[in-house]
Amino acid sequence: MTSDVRILMISGSTRAASTNTAAIRAADAIDDEHITTVLYGGLADLPAFNPDDDADPLPPTVSELRAQIAAADGVLFCTPEYAGGLPGSLKNLLDWTVGGAEMYRKPVAWISVAPEGRGNHADTSLRTVLGYVGTTIIEPAGTRVTVARADLDPEGRVASSDVRARLQDVVRAFAEGVRTTSSAPDRQPT
Repeated sequence: MTSDVRILMISGSTRAASTNTAAIRAADAIDDEHITTVLYGGLADLPAFNPDDDADPLPPTVSELRAQIAAADGVLFCTPEYAGGLPGSLKNLLDWTVGGAEMYRKPVAWISVAPEGRGNHADTSLRTVLGYVGTTIIEPAGTRVTVARADLDPEGRVASSDVRARLQDVVRAFAEGVRTTSSAPDRQPT
């Protein structure tokens, strides 16, 4: 029997017409009774990380972020590259996760929508930060599915059914990786 998986999906972009957000939304439209996806929408609302504020009571938006991460079986990211690395807003989100245990050993992966040869620094930065917070990277699910602005319809959705299908295949691969990782002996509750 296939176990149910809950995936938190985070776009690293705050841009209204973001191809990364469009990709995450297309992936979120997956039709699979064993996969529940939740789009995180609070990136722009998080306060700037300050270690002095990383204590109870946490800012409400940070508490909500941590609760959503804790409730997820895995976290799937899709982020642009700004100035040779992660966008500050996504790095800020990740900084807020360091003080909590919600990301520790949490299965993660990411989709890169940049064309080949671009976005590699963001991928490397994301891998570094996710390693630092102790996540479990599901390598087979991390992939590149190029989405250009020209691939979006006037409403900002991914227009190509082939690209939408590829994005949803990533979600299925990630869900399978989460299931496999979660059933590994060292992940079992004691």
